[in-house]
Amino acid sequence: MKHLFCCFFLLLGLAVSAQDTLSYQRKNNLAYRSGEQDAYMRERCVLDVYYPVRNAKLPVIVWFHGGGITGGEKFVPKELMNQGVVVMAVNYRLSPKVSCPAYIEDAAAAVAWAFRHAAEFGGDTGRIYVAGHSAGGYLTAMVGLDKQWLARHQIDANRIAALFPFSSQAITHFTIRNERKIPEIQPIIDAFAPLYHVRADAPPLFLYTGDREKEMMGRYEENAYWARMMRLAGHKHTHLYEFDGYDHGNMPGPAYPLMLQEIRKRK
Repeated sequence: MKHLFCCFFLLLGLAVSAQDTLSYQRKNNLAYRSGEQDAYMRERCVLDVYYPVRNAKLPVIVWFHGGGITGGEKFVPKELMNQGVVVMAVNYRLSPKVSCPAYIEDAAAAVAWAFRHAAEFGGDTGRIYVAGHSAGGYLTAMVGLDKQWLARHQIDANRIAALFPFSSQAITHFTIRNERKIPEIQPIIDAFAPLYHVRADAPPLFLYTGDREKEMMGRYEENAYWARMMRLAGHKHTHLYEFDGYDHGNMPGPAYPLMLQEIRKRK
């Protein structure tokens, strides 16, 4: 079903809900991987934490940037600042300097780090949410649906409170296909496709996309099929939202307040 949203209404709702009166600070470039590392891993496997000055046991959003798994830099979205949440903004290694599954391994390591360290920053380890845009949405989905990646860190992926992929690929990511010399428009569904890992017991899943006529290369249709397959698998908490008039680049605008609204419901 197509969902229609008024941008003004959403932004007004965000302003009204910005009730948090905490003061915030941040720590930058915290390493989330340990053990033997090369220079590139030391450079990229870091995250920033935006958190309250006083301990408040707030929900935590682990945020993965976009950029096609070939570019991009960590950032704390301004729409998530002063909103009563701790934000962990993650960098990860990029293709072609590394290839699949290195960046998925990094994403899992960052989420595991969040579970182990959130309390130090006023975060509630029972309310850790994973989100990201585009490539970051893909990493969100892979870490949350394919349980093997977090299991390597002795963490059950079902501990994630909810997943929020913004305009994610549901099929195998085009950069992974490119690494294999597969044409960009040839769809593949294998172990590196979120669709491959549909399951009934996954965390709540919120799929956000732009307008189907403006999105990137069928992203809405991929997400619609993904949502359908999750429901057929017996998953009871899959939600699909399409933002009319928004393209791949600007669709996070209306998605942020909806994500915050869902997080605030889960106290």
